[in-house]
Amino acid sequence: MNLRRLFLIVTPYAWLLIFFLVPFVIVFKIALSDYAISIPPYTPTLDLSAGWEGIKTFFSELDFENFTFLASDALYYSAYLSSLKIAAIATLITLLVGYPIAYGMAQSSDEWRPTLMMLVILPFWTSFLIRVYAWMGILSNEGFLNQALMGIGLIDSPLTILNTNVAVYIGIVYTYLPFMVLPIYSALEKLDGSLIEAAEDLGCSRSQAFWLVTIPLSKPGIIAGCFLVFIPALGEFVIPSLLGGSSTLMIGKVLFEEFFSNRDWPVASAVAVVLLLILIIPIILFQRNEQKQREAGL
Repeated sequence: MNLRRLFLIVTPYAWLLIFFLVPFVIVFKIALSDYAISIPPYTPTLDLSAGWEGIKTFFSELDFENFTFLASDALYYSAYLSSLKIAAIATLITLLVGYPIAYGMAQSSDEWRPTLMMLVILPFWTSFLIRVYAWMGILSNEGFLNQALMGIGLIDSPLTILNTNVAVYIGIVYTYLPFMVLPIYSALEKLDGSLIEAAEDLGCSRSQAFWLVTIPLSKPGIIAGCFLVFIPALGEFVIPSLLGGSSTLMIGKVLFEEFFSNRDWPVASAVAVVLLLILIIPIILFQRNEQKQREAGL
């Protein structure tokens, strides 16, 4: 029994160690390296083969010039801000679209819920890249959307949607909508209906009961869904590259160009480290706030 309990405890920590901490250490080590025209295109500043002397040399000559370069170049600063803005707006739109869907699924009869769940996850049965390419055909000037709008007489000339931020928002919302719907649906499904009835018996209207009871009790699902959308959207590369074009500036595109076009791995690794810190800090603060609230509730 003790061995089984130890295994259950060690497994998640081992997973984080192998697939998160070790890759992060490697990337951070490259971020502290110097650029070089070689394969790989960097010169490590930490030489473990030299033993203790190599470690002492590393710390004595330690510098953060790649991180300093990011702070001095307006491109990276603008890319981070633009990515945060696009990811935040896309997450908000996804929430506004996804919550009614999740609420409708939770309010539906038991026999319809599996079918509705299947419809939500159905897009995952198709390749992500194919779905993004499909939106290129839909949003282009000669695409289905413009043809349909012109056919019913709403517009006289095609709208320019592709290669704009609007197309990026559409792509992100469409792609990550299931990640918003499923956590909210899970929270709403467990909601005790008698609480709504009690609120209405105490004088609340149906809309007041929704805002005062349903929304607060579904808060864990909302927060989980927002994190599941915001985190991948912030570092998204495929959607802004295919739907946003060259006019859309996001840190995922900058990271790709540094790695594969400029082949400046140290700077690219520094970009990745800063991006990861931007994502980790809010999560840690949120977890601490939740822990304090639980302790206060006890």
